[in-house]
Amino acid sequence: MLAGLTIKNVVLIDHLSIEFDRGLYALTGETGAGKSILLDSLGLALGARSESGLVRKGEEAANVSAEFDLPASHQAFAFLKEQGIDANGSQIILRRSVAMDGKSRAFINDHPVSVSLLKSVGEMLVEIHGQFDTQTLLNPRVHRGLLDEYAGVDKDITSLRGAWEQWKDARDALEQRRADIDRARAEEAYLRAALEQLADLDPQTGEEENLTGLRTRLMKREQYIESYATAQRASEQAGAHLNTVWKSLEKAGEGGSETAKALDRAMAELQEVSAGVDSLLASLEDSEYSLTEIDDRLFALKAQARKHGCTIDELPAKRDGISSMLQGIAGEGDILSSMEKNVTKTRKEYEGKAQSLSSKRISAAKTLDKLVAKELAPLKLDKARFETFIERLDENDWGQDGMDRVQFLVATNPGAAAGPLNKIASGGEMARFMLALKVVLAETGTAHTLVFDEVDSGIGGATADAVGERLARLSKKRQILVVTHSPQVAARSAYHAIVMKTGKTNPTTKILPLSNANDRTEEIARMLSGAEITKEARAQAAKLLEKSVA
Repeated sequence: MLAGLTIKNVVLIDHLSIEFDRGLYALTGETGAGKSILLDSLGLALGARSESGLVRKGEEAANVSAEFDLPASHQAFAFLKEQGIDANGSQIILRRSVAMDGKSRAFINDHPVSVSLLKSVGEMLVEIHGQFDTQTLLNPRVHRGLLDEYAGVDKDITSLRGAWEQWKDARDALEQRRADIDRARAEEAYLRAALEQLADLDPQTGEEENLTGLRTRLMKREQYIESYATAQRASEQAGAHLNTVWKSLEKAGEGGSETAKALDRAMAELQEVSAGVDSLLASLEDSEYSLTEIDDRLFALKAQARKHGCTIDELPAKRDGISSMLQGIAGEGDILSSMEKNVTKTRKEYEGKAQSLSSKRISAAKTLDKLVAKELAPLKLDKARFETFIERLDENDWGQDGMDRVQFLVATNPGAAAGPLNKIASGGEMARFMLALKVVLAETGTAHTLVFDEVDSGIGGATADAVGERLARLSKKRQILVVTHSPQVAARSAYHAIVMKTGKTNPTTKILPLSNANDRTEEIARMLSGAEITKEARAQAAKLLEKSVA
C-alpha cells in the first residue's frame, strides 16, 4: 500500500507530508484548493510526464517521494531484482525531481533509474481512475490477463505455454530441416562432384604433417645420403676394430671372460646401429615419392582445404559430412515425414489446451459480465451494458497465452453496439464503470493502491451513496484513495482529510487530517450545505456518518 507521500515545491505546495493507511481514504475540499495537484504529484512519482510548470514559483526544482509498504511476494521486488536494484525487505520508495527547465530525474530506493523504468514499477503499485485519465483497465492488452486472473487459470496457462514451446520447437526444427534439404538439393550436383574429388584424393588425417616431414628430408636428400654413407663406413670400421679386439682376447684365453662378454654386447649393438643406418640410407635412395610428387600432393590437398573452408586434416570429416548430406537427400522423405508427424502431434496438444483455456475464459467472462451488470444499476448506469468480448485470433497470431483476444466493451444505451470504454462512455460514466469492474475484480491486478478522482461527478443522493458503498467494499481488498465532492462518499471513508489553500499573496496548499467525529461532521455538513453550515446540514452529516458505521 501507499504509506506516505512527500511533496516539495510543486505549484501551490511548498512542503507537504501525508501518511496513509489501509482502507478507504477520502480527500475533500473546495474547488481550487489543490486536490488535483496532489494527484499530479503522485502521478509524477509514478512516472507521469513532467513539466516545468509543476515547479513552484521562485524554486529551482520540485520533488516528490512516494513510499510503499508491500508484501515480500509482490512482483515489483522480483522485477527490480532483475534490473539490478536493491529492493530487499518490504519497502519501495519512488522519487522524482523536476527542474525549472522541465528535465527530471527518477530514483527507486535511491538508485538512479530511467523514467520508463519508474513508470513500469509505478503501474505495478498504483492504479489511477479518473474522469479522463485511467490506467490498466482501458488498455486492451491487459484485459486477457485480468480475465485469466479472475478465472484462476494459472496452471492452465503454464501448461499451455509448455505446449506452445514444444510445438514451436517442432516447427522450427522442421523448417530448418526443409531449408537444409532444399539447399542440399540445389547443390546436389556440386556436392556429388565435390565428394568424387575428395574420394579420388582420399585425404588422410595427419597426412600434411607426414608429407611436410618427408619433403624436408627429400630436400636435404644428398646431404643426408652423404651423412648416412659416412656413418655406414664408420660403423664398418668400428666393427673391424672390435673384431681385432675380440681376436686378441681369444688368443689370450680370455674368450669367456666378462670383458669378452661386454665386447659381444658392444658388437651386437654396433650391428643394430649399422642396420639402422642402412635402412635410412635405403629409404632415401629407394623412396616411393619424389619431391615433385610430394609438392603436387600437398598442392592438391591445400586446394581442397581452401575450397571447403577447412584445414587439410579436416578434409576426411568434410568428405564424410558431404556423403551424409547426400544420403539425407536420398532419405529425406522418411526424415521429413517423422518431423511432420511430430509437428502435427505437438500442434494437436497445443490446440487442445488452448481450446480448454478458451472455454474457461468464456465461462468466466459470462460470470464477470453478470456480476458487473449487478453493480451498474445502483451506479446510475442501469441502461448500460458491460461485455467481455472474446475473439478467436488468426492462426498467425496464436501464441503462448492461447488463441483468444479479450477486450472489455460497454454500451451506454439500449440497443447500441458495444465499444471500447474510453470511446463510448463520458468521463463520469467511465469512472463508475471502472469502479463496478474493480469491485468484481477486487482480487486481480498487482496494484494494491487504487485512486479514484471524482468518481462521483454528476451524481448525488442514492447513486452517490452506492458509489461510497462500493468504494468501502473494495477497500477491504485494496487501499483506496478517493478525491470526492460527495458527502455520501466521504462519510463512508475510514480516513478523511481536507485539502485547503491558505494565504492570498503567496497561496499554499495544506492538508488537514480529520481525526475526530466532530471535525468530520463539520466537513461533511459543509459539503452538504456550502459555506454556511446549517443545523439541518450537521444533523444530516451525523446521520450519514452513523449510517456508514452501521
